[in-house]
Amino acid sequence: MPTSPEMLPLLLSLVIAGSVVLIFIGLAIPYGTDVVQARLERFGKREVLSLEELELSQPFSERVIRPFLQGIARLLSRATPQATQKAISHKLDLAGNPYSWGPSEFLGARVVAGLTMGLLPAGLLLLAGNINYALLFGVLLGLLGFQFPVIWLGRKIATRKSKILRALPDALDLLTISVEAGLGFDAAMKKVTEKWYNELTLAFTRVLAEIQVGRSRRDALRDMADRAEVPELTGFVAAIIQADQLGVSLARVLRIQSEQMRVRRRQRAEEMAQQAPLKMVFPLVFLIFPAMLVIILGPAIPQLRDLFFGGPLG
Repeated sequence: MPTSPEMLPLLLSLVIAGSVVLIFIGLAIPYGTDVVQARLERFGKREVLSLEELELSQPFSERVIRPFLQGIARLLSRATPQATQKAISHKLDLAGNPYSWGPSEFLGARVVAGLTMGLLPAGLLLLAGNINYALLFGVLLGLLGFQFPVIWLGRKIATRKSKILRALPDALDLLTISVEAGLGFDAAMKKVTEKWYNELTLAFTRVLAEIQVGRSRRDALRDMADRAEVPELTGFVAAIIQADQLGVSLARVLRIQSEQMRVRRRQRAEEMAQQAPLKMVFPLVFLIFPAMLVIILGPAIPQLRDLFFGGPLG
């Protein structure tokens, strides 16, 4: 079916909006280059770089995109309530502070995404003379672009919580073994950070850094639980703090927590196994069963045709 000239600006605007979405998805994908390893290699060469070379060695997002977002966010931060900024900062902590963004950078990203996805298609449609389409798709795509960073941040939060939950049982086992072997709790946490590299060990590393600068272990652990909002991790932190306050054997508490965590992991696996048949209904009914019916009933179609129509159709 040929495409009418009136639909070309609409299709072009949808292509541009999809391109913006793909750009944000590309920015959300982590780079394969290890930043720490690159710095070690640079320092190992012992090259003396000028300020201009150091600035150019930074990625494009740090040299151009982030300052641009900060400039926009400074204008918005004056009109943004303090409670809203705290809520955004807490969500960024839950997501693991991606790209080291603060509330201002995140607000700037939302505004840029909304304006880009709203104004570009609207401008193209206005040039084509479709004022109604320009207003409609400009508003709809602008709202979608404004909400797209929020959706991306929600996915990051859910992914981080899932990674912490999966890593917690093994970390508790190693903590228990280390404490029973004679190490202190802080040294056992450091042993866990040396063994693995995941979201949980990053949280442990931050706790150890806060303890080294003078914070109490109780406050550092509570803040770690608040930055994760994983019920299992919160219960573990509460048990450690209570054992520290009451003078209970830490090794015994860790042993109990480790056993409970393994039971919960088995229960979650059983729950997911119970949900599997329900999740398989859609692909079975709409994808597999039709293909099976075609394969099974296909050879019988000529016989049914002869039966109902009295011979081959011609």
